[in-house]
Amino acid sequence: MAMIQEDKRVKEIRELWRRWHDARKEWEAQAREDIDFYLGNHFSASEKKALEERNQSSIAIDRLYAAIEQFKAIITSKPPKFSAVGREDSDNKMANVWKVILEYIWDISDGDEIFKQVVHDYTVTGLGYFYAYVDREADYGRGEVKFTYVDPFRVVIDPNSRNKYFDDATGMMLSTILTKFQLLDLYPQLSEETENGKILIDEVDTYSENDTYPSTSNERTIGSFTPDYIKDYDKGEGSEKYQLIESFRKVKVPFFRILNNESGEERILDRENMEKFLSQQNVVGAMEKGLIDIVEVTQTRIKLTCSLGQIILYEMILDTDKYPIVPVPNIWTNTPYPMSDVRKNKDFQRYLNKVMSLITSHAQASSGLKLLIPNGSVEDIEELERDWANPNATIEYDPSFGEPHFPSPQPLANSIMQLPQLIEKYIDLNMGIFEMMQ
Repeated sequence: MAMIQEDKRVKEIRELWRRWHDARKEWEAQAREDIDFYLGNHFSASEKKALEERNQSSIAIDRLYAAIEQFKAIITSKPPKFSAVGREDSDNKMANVWKVILEYIWDISDGDEIFKQVVHDYTVTGLGYFYAYVDREADYGRGEVKFTYVDPFRVVIDPNSRNKYFDDATGMMLSTILTKFQLLDLYPQLSEETENGKILIDEVDTYSENDTYPSTSNERTIGSFTPDYIKDYDKGEGSEKYQLIESFRKVKVPFFRILNNESGEERILDRENMEKFLSQQNVVGAMEKGLIDIVEVTQTRIKLTCSLGQIILYEMILDTDKYPIVPVPNIWTNTPYPMSDVRKNKDFQRYLNKVMSLITSHAQASSGLKLLIPNGSVEDIEELERDWANPNATIEYDPSFGEPHFPSPQPLANSIMQLPQLIEKYIDLNMGIFEMMQ
């Protein structure tokens, strides 16, 4: 048996995914730097080296982390409350049912924790995502509607979208990098044996590129273990990587409005149910007599195509005109690439680090005074350096060459010492913490 041939739909999905992914490279690099600032990695390798050469501290005074955590605590301190209002009095009971259903979905999805993670991505990278799905194993196979969050680096969007919630996008894709064992747990059918004696997953193309999570450009000073750092930790059997892409795009689906002219009742049927309806013997006669009117209309629906390697795992049309991936943009820029609170405050954080580095450098200069000695007044300079650090040392010098003296550094102005508090205030102000606390 020959190797599995690549499906034409897979080629189209891959090319589109790569095109949309390349379009967001600049935003991705900025968002990754925002994550580094949140984790405390504020300096690049060249910046850290320059500070060390000037004998200045490369320790970051991390005010951003505290501000972000305070913002998240305020936003997620209480769970949301749902409400549904009927259009007329007869809908009040149904509205109450929907309210209970929404609260139930929130509870079974662990909504409080999911909401915190979305707010975290919203604050740090500028973009969080909710993802609605149907858990077909829940309730012993009856299924449940649930939602979760997805990492913003796993989602690519049509760059031509101009709607704040990407409703006008021609499509969006969700990429998931899985190992061989993970895939076999999710899709046991991939372990079926083919005619050439191999299991199906062994004939699927592996993912040879880097992970979708971008690499850091800053020095890893805090020791943070992000996905880009640990992606090669597991190199054993079953650790081969595969890329699963869920492609969502809008399609037009036909529906039929059937009006009973006698009773005035109207029904809406899809194509499959319409064929069953027309197969009834009395329907054709009723249509000929003008008792039934049928109008065909098209409606927008979301088509999901799931690809793995060079094959299509499954394809279905979702009974909704809304994408199941719901974005939560922070500072909207009229594009699918919003800004984050971290990005607005990174310069303030750099300024704070610089001020504290200068203050520390001045303290070091004050505690270790520079000694100026006339040339030739001391025979052994190295011995003088050792004795200078000893408070009880007796140091000999030749007074005929002049007296040694040390310059005292200028004291820091009070305004310099107040700068850190002023910078912290501006960071809190930009985060909106003061307004929310009031």
